Amino acid sequence: PSARFASSGVQGAEPEGPQRRVVVVRITSPFAWLRTRFYYLLIRLYFDQEFSIEEFTRGAKQAFSVVSKLLSQRKLDLLDELVSAEVLQVLKEKISLLPESHRDALAADIDAIMYTTEGDVRIYYDDDGRKFVSILMRFWYLNGANLPDEVPGETKVFQIMFGDESTKEKRHLLTANYEFQREFTEGAKPDWTITRIEHPRLLE
Repeated sequence: PSARFASSGVQGAEPEGPQRRVVVVRITSPFAWLRTRFYYLLIRLYFDQEFSIEEFTRGAKQAFSVVSKLLSQRKLDLLDELVSAEVLQVLKEKISLLPESHRDALAADIDAIMYTTEGDVRIYYDDDGRKFVSILMRFWYLNGANLPDEVPGETKVFQIMFGDESTKEKRHLLTANYEFQREFTEGAKPDWTITRIEHPRLLE
């Protein structure tokens, strides 16, 4: 399939209960939109005729949720098949230095992902002639970690009331950037690997 992601066997739970919806409005440059669509056309023409950005986005959201939770839980040994070895080595050093509140803020439930959009798309060859495609995905997600009211780099702090309940539930709307790479050389595994992970002001 065109958006197959490597899996370590950890699956995200399906959302249960009433869905909470927050609208995130983001204005995209028409030039950037056209540029990414042109790259998707090239991918379908020269690499994968069945490539679908919609299918890819669904897989990327699932991978982001799984990986962010494992990072939060410091279960980096389960990320071998999802994250590149180079990125994983850097993450091991950074995660060990994070305070608990920041680690908690890394986790994104699949139903807490409010908005997803693609960023840079690259098609390139290495010195050995191997073919690669990389797609940078940006995620906006709600998280209830105990962070300061003003966290540099976050979009906004929400305080949400449900029904007649007297308690308020505060959620932070945070962002994350994950880059997915796949090798399209003949004989290569059809898996997307995460080659870049950024949680601005939390994990960079």
